[in-house]
Amino acid sequence: MQSGNSTFFNTERGPDGNSMESKAVSKDRFFIVIRGKSRKGFGRGCIGRVEAETAGGELMGLLYGCGSNAGSPKSGGLVKAVDTYALTRHQAQLLLYVSSTSKRLEVLSNPQLFSTICELSAGDLVVTKHKKGQVPGVVKNLMQIGKKENKGDLKMIGFQVEFMDNENDSLANKLAPLTILNAADIIQVVKSYAAHLGLQYRDVKSGGSRSNVVMCGSSMPSIGTSTRQVTKNESEQSVIHNQTLSTSSVPLEEGSLVEVVNNAGITVYGVIQWLGIPQGKTDIFAGIELDYEVKGCSDGVYKDQRYFTCKSNSALFVPITKCCPDSRFVCSSPVTKTFKTTNVPPVPPYEDSEEDAPPVPESEAVSLFVGKMKGIQGHKNSCYLDATLFSLFSSSVTVDAICNKPADKEQPITCILKSIVNSLRRQGFVPATSVMNFRKKLGCETFSKNEKDPEEFISVLFQKVLCIEPLLKLRSEEGTSQGAYTLQIFLEKEQMGQIPTVQKLLDTSCMSGNIKFETMPPCLIVQMPRCGNNYKMFSHIIPSIELDITDLLYNSPRECFICGRMATFECLQCLPDCKLQPGRIKQYCSTCNTQVHTHQSRSSHSPKALALPAGVATDAPLPRHTMQLFGVLCIQTSHYVSFVKYGLDSHSWLFFDSMADRYGDDQNGYNIPEVRACPELGDFLGQPDEESTRANPALAPELVRRLLCDSYMFLYHSPEMLVSEPNSGGP
Repeated sequence: MQSGNSTFFNTERGPDGNSMESKAVSKDRFFIVIRGKSRKGFGRGCIGRVEAETAGGELMGLLYGCGSNAGSPKSGGLVKAVDTYALTRHQAQLLLYVSSTSKRLEVLSNPQLFSTICELSAGDLVVTKHKKGQVPGVVKNLMQIGKKENKGDLKMIGFQVEFMDNENDSLANKLAPLTILNAADIIQVVKSYAAHLGLQYRDVKSGGSRSNVVMCGSSMPSIGTSTRQVTKNESEQSVIHNQTLSTSSVPLEEGSLVEVVNNAGITVYGVIQWLGIPQGKTDIFAGIELDYEVKGCSDGVYKDQRYFTCKSNSALFVPITKCCPDSRFVCSSPVTKTFKTTNVPPVPPYEDSEEDAPPVPESEAVSLFVGKMKGIQGHKNSCYLDATLFSLFSSSVTVDAICNKPADKEQPITCILKSIVNSLRRQGFVPATSVMNFRKKLGCETFSKNEKDPEEFISVLFQKVLCIEPLLKLRSEEGTSQGAYTLQIFLEKEQMGQIPTVQKLLDTSCMSGNIKFETMPPCLIVQMPRCGNNYKMFSHIIPSIELDITDLLYNSPRECFICGRMATFECLQCLPDCKLQPGRIKQYCSTCNTQVHTHQSRSSHSPKALALPAGVATDAPLPRHTMQLFGVLCIQTSHYVSFVKYGLDSHSWLFFDSMADRYGDDQNGYNIPEVRACPELGDFLGQPDEESTRANPALAPELVRRLLCDSYMFLYHSPEMLVSEPNSGGP
């Protein structure tokens, strides 16, 4: 029960079902946060008022507090619109009087009951939670609670209830004087009770007819399951009237609300705080912070290893396959809409043009790309292809030869790709129909239907569509040469530290496999040691903005690791040496090689002589060969997205998701692609490696966390070396 400054007010409703006070400020938009991690004060169950909406799909709002002063906004902040449910003013006032944020979500989880609570008026019978158990009462008045000292203040609303003695069928014997209750105290409603004073109270656990009753089920019931059929009017007042989620379309990630059913049929609810493969396991597990304590659970420790921290008996670790999206926040309505349902962007008209469009310059990229219905529209598992094409062709000049020469009329698929690239660069958007036409021409039916690995598509793209020779020429220890379009990292986890960089992964993998680059590659696509969404060796990987491959080039002069003179020997066994910068490739001049290997810990090493180019002076300055990061493909829950560097500025980064949102159902709707500017990546990636490796992804901004934890392919290029086409067979 709560107390505070309260006044009576007229409970008359306007046509929209809200109080007349609400109608006077009907333009106000309120929301409650129902998922995601806490961000600048906005945690699950917090209520806010929308002040503005960013182009990136975030709401800028004022945060209301909890307790007796909940009606006064305390601070402002940002929250993702997809992590919220819209509330009417009246609903926000009711929920504000519920001081516990978890109780607010519990109320929200039963929309039929909450909808009826929102319509309560004097004379209605309710069943309440009381220290004496479940007690019936009659609503006498609705109360406004709190002072409205400032324009932004919002008065809370409670219910003044007169209790009834359920053993004596009358109002004569009161259990307590008039008491002010909040929405969470009401577990059952019987409409228009005033005309039936003799109605016998029925405990919600007993049987009998419930045709005139709206009640709360056991624990926290699922949305869509109720104890009676709700009329059309009531369903339109539901808190999730304009917000629907589908269990098949909601990816599970850190911050997702989930439910787990045990073998006894008991369902528990919580939020995913950790995803990964625990030590000793081979499957992906979810670390869930439960809504309530359960005996036998932990505080975030699993098998003596801590993965996150929460209250005791509140952490549950289960295979991800055992988790489902929280059905309490899933509605059976077939139409999925965004927070601003009236502002769903239409599909732009497609303009085909044979005129070549150059890569989008840095000064124009944000205005052209950023927003909803931007980038490449996803359709039927196309995210692997969408993310790859956007990364390669939106702004980078690496594979730009396709747009600089006339298309070969004998290769229709090349013409289609050219049309896609031109549309992306000119309009900032490519419709799914155009991409589907391209997918059908790739030579295998599965490209137009199934989920694919980007590696498979990249090989087909360069070899069959662009007719480009392998980007990489790799030389083995035996001296044989092999071409490839991507480079897969192969190593043992024990060879690396807990948090590796791409540079260290590349060096260690190539040295362990005795692989060298025969020539400087114009483009290097590095595959991380993970298998799609099923396996990942490292919880997160630190991107290397610049990749130095000088020491991985065959027959190229290299500096001695110790003195800087020209190196003549290389030692694989020195690679992990903790006294010599572990992870760095070690090559030495003749003198340093002898000195280093006189140490007893290295006396058993077998350094190898390096092949050196003829005619290079031993005292000449040795150039470094570096490549720049221009794109990253990420995967999370079988869905690919990409990060793209669109200019020289360290903050010039874009995030692209071809299926960021959806309008309509599976048969009649369409995906809404979205491109977001993410300058925060520049701040993080600009840190020294030592600071980056100490960073906690859970505390990083959302897009930085996704880059660190979900990275799958890193795309590097040499700005001075364009990918060129062969003399024949190219477009």
